[in-house]
Amino acid sequence: MELKIDTKEKYQLLTPAGASITAIIAAEIVTICNKCLESAQKNMVLNLENVEEIAPDACQILTDLQQAFYDKSASFVMCCLNAKLEDAFDELGLLEVLNLTPTLSEASDIVMMEEIERELLDSDDFEFDKESE
Repeated sequence: MELKIDTKEKYQLLTPAGASITAIIAAEIVTICNKCLESAQKNMVLNLENVEEIAPDACQILTDLQQAFYDKSASFVMCCLNAKLEDAFDELGLLEVLNLTPTLSEASDIVMMEEIERELLDSDDFEFDKESE
């Protein structure tokens, strides 16, 4: 399957060209994403607008992949899922744990917000005014 990769300001955009994601294709996505995690631009948006169906084992692989990104303080967002894909994740009880958005624009916004959140949480600039206690 062809996987198109575009580098954006805060993330890499991965778009599968085929209509189906099997476990083998999901493994290819994991390989690409693991390389992304090693790069300076380690956030990933997976655009599933072309995908019409997904295998159950591929659903679990992508869910585990999202967790791997968050374990490394990086964002992983899937966008543009059709109802059939959402149902596939929902049947496995995975829909609620995924970071999903209906549009690419919203996925980009999520990545930006999570980047800001990480910057604020990692900042040592917090000073609390102890005199006001």
